[in-house]
Amino acid sequence: MTQQIPRTRPTEPELTGIRNFRDVGGLPTTDGRQVRTGRLFRSGHLAHATETDAEFLASLGLHTVFDFRNAADHALEGPDVELPGVRNVNIPLSDPADGKEFWKMVRDGDLGQLRDLLGEGRAADRMTRSYREIITRRTAEHSRVLHALAEDSVPALMHCAAGKDRAGLSVAVTLLAVGVEREAIVADYLESNAPHRRYRVRRGSEAPEARSPEVMELLAPLFDARAEYLTEAFDAIEETWGGVPAYLGEGLGLAPETLARLREKLLV
Repeated sequence: MTQQIPRTRPTEPELTGIRNFRDVGGLPTTDGRQVRTGRLFRSGHLAHATETDAEFLASLGLHTVFDFRNAADHALEGPDVELPGVRNVNIPLSDPADGKEFWKMVRDGDLGQLRDLLGEGRAADRMTRSYREIITRRTAEHSRVLHALAEDSVPALMHCAAGKDRAGLSVAVTLLAVGVEREAIVADYLESNAPHRRYRVRRGSEAPEARSPEVMELLAPLFDARAEYLTEAFDAIEETWGGVPAYLGEGLGLAPETLARLREKLLV
């Protein structure tokens, strides 16, 4: 079980239309430093932000919002709220539950269909496979994000739909690059499981059977943050590149001076 990593948490706002928001500040690095507060934030999508939510986001002094959603996400939820003076960069990453037909089945499928689609470990297998693929196949996208952060994009907010998978991996890659302790990365990732952070599961029917205990159990692997998912991503780095230094240098093309700039921007 991943231990809790002590840190001084920034005060969290009460946001109405944004789920899973938090400042990543305070996480410890292996060399005794920590992530600076007010520099890197993560959340679910901003499409349903209220006026008060938007005012709070505007107060953060953000330079860039990185939106990792794809066209299907935008069609379902809508575009992000516009924040004056903030650059919005859309870098689509593969959704662990990618595909309109898949999500239609998740929302509208009956119990038998969901058993066939997600039962007997198939949902969790889909998640772990996707986490590995995002690491091994999306090197160009992660390279683009880290180069941008090292140059001019801080303070930054990273989000996808739920702020758990695509944003979770992108935040994890960023934290690896600045030397944050791996246990601390996992502990921060698992905070997405807190009830007030979790993505609201959408089902097409309001009938009780549409959200029966068995249905919710079948859907759980898609909406949980599980340590084994992130561990699969770390394992993919080790197996493909032999370790984090080679992943950063060979996989993401980050020169030592770029990494140094990134660390100076994000650490204290």
